[in-house]
Amino acid sequence: MRIKQKPEDFSVKESYRFDEVDTGRHRVYLMDKQKLSTFDAVARLRDAFGLKPGAISYCGLKDKQGRTEQIIAVDGADVDMQEPDLRLKYLGRTDKPLSAANITSNRFSVTVRSLSTGSLGPLNVATAEVNRLGVVNYFDSQRFGSLKHGQGFIAKDLIRGDFEAALHNYLAAPSELDRTEDAKVKAFWRDNWGQWNARVPYEGTRKYHRILKSLREEPKDFVRAFMQIDSDYRAMLLFTYQSYLWNEGVRRYLQLLLPREHLFPLRYQAGTLLFHRDASAEVLRTLRDATFPLLAPDSTFTDPKVEEAVKWVLGKEKLKLSDLRIEEEPRRLFFKHEERPLLVFPHKLVIGRTQDDELNRGNVKVNVAFTLPPGAYATLVIKRLFHFEYAEDTPEVIRASQRPRFVEMEQAGADRERRGAPAGREERGARAPSDSRRRPSAGREERAPETPSRHRTLAGQKQAAEPKEAPAEPLGFRERQRRRKAAREVARSETEAKRAAKASKSRKK
Repeated sequence: MRIKQKPEDFSVKESYRFDEVDTGRHRVYLMDKQKLSTFDAVARLRDAFGLKPGAISYCGLKDKQGRTEQIIAVDGADVDMQEPDLRLKYLGRTDKPLSAANITSNRFSVTVRSLSTGSLGPLNVATAEVNRLGVVNYFDSQRFGSLKHGQGFIAKDLIRGDFEAALHNYLAAPSELDRTEDAKVKAFWRDNWGQWNARVPYEGTRKYHRILKSLREEPKDFVRAFMQIDSDYRAMLLFTYQSYLWNEGVRRYLQLLLPREHLFPLRYQAGTLLFHRDASAEVLRTLRDATFPLLAPDSTFTDPKVEEAVKWVLGKEKLKLSDLRIEEEPRRLFFKHEERPLLVFPHKLVIGRTQDDELNRGNVKVNVAFTLPPGAYATLVIKRLFHFEYAEDTPEVIRASQRPRFVEMEQAGADRERRGAPAGREERGARAPSDSRRRPSAGREERAPETPSRHRTLAGQKQAAEPKEAPAEPLGFRERQRRRKAAREVARSETEAKRAAKASKSRKK
């Protein structure tokens, strides 16, 4: 199966409400975008109209790969944008910024392609299961783009107190899957880390102007520089790791509640998710009413099985609840406790008639429409409905799908240069088609792959030996990390001293 082969294959329309106030300072617009993330669209509007960070508010994040409609509010300015991939329609004024409270639901229409003609039978069974059992309300792969693009969980750097590593992974870890100018900017800083006065030959560096200005003023103050990142994006970096902990905890919670034969696995960007295909009436009543916490230092638990699942995931991550606190910036960087429903039930679920797939000859396509509450993932509903054919794209497949588009973009850039026009923004390649693969067995425990950090500021001494003697008393997580960092710094200094001595000896000869 394949989804999102064309932008119109994945459509989402936001149902919203806001109090219209004729004299309100916030102008509300309906934003229609395609192949743009909400962050990208907001950044383009800010740049185009010279708006300050935080001037644009919105209800939630919408998928990049598709055509989406959502409302935004602009503080104190009239704007207009009518471009092929980004359009605005004025709706009125309000007296306060938008938030998640302004969204009531999302209506999705998804075209699922490259299906075999024998898919109708299993699809009917899966539809009945979804209507009866619901879908586990996981965070899907879109939430974990930092893993896909090789940056890892930046929040883990912050928890360790290593703001230099966090900033490096944000600013200087280019993705092998990214064909935009942004990747070139990140590659430049990867190769010139610490040389903050170096001139970046790419226009895309404007995105990082505030960070670089801070580093030029205070080269070693990585906390100050990191805090120049847009506040919404900083919050997203923390929420990404919090979402991963939620997924892993819920996966364990299901294993505690259900027998192995009632569960089946599906791969996703951060590892493996477990879904239920059956449940007793008693367990189903428990699941329908259950919530699972987004973890924070002040999280508490009333359900012993929830507490056991939380202890399991924190133990796997070598953390305690108290470690989910960033001491350097506790007011602006923090994890917030929230209860998230464990199940979601798609409303008004409609499966269309199968038709010939014009993009994949010999196969069929079908349209699926449904409504979800805010924060739930339509792609998870699709994966659950078509679990018998779904497989996650590999990086190799994604890169292969990008090559034709990348050649077109390179040629377009060359044409612009010959005409003397500045290079425009490049787009990421379209999502690659899925291929069929064997899936792991339902009961197998798999740990999400840890994406290696590309932090190079320690000049090759990242793996320096750590102190071997155990402390007399158990040390806290952050103290252990500080000692390890100090050991790496000592190793780096010794290496630099040896190099200097060798160079001096060579000069004397």
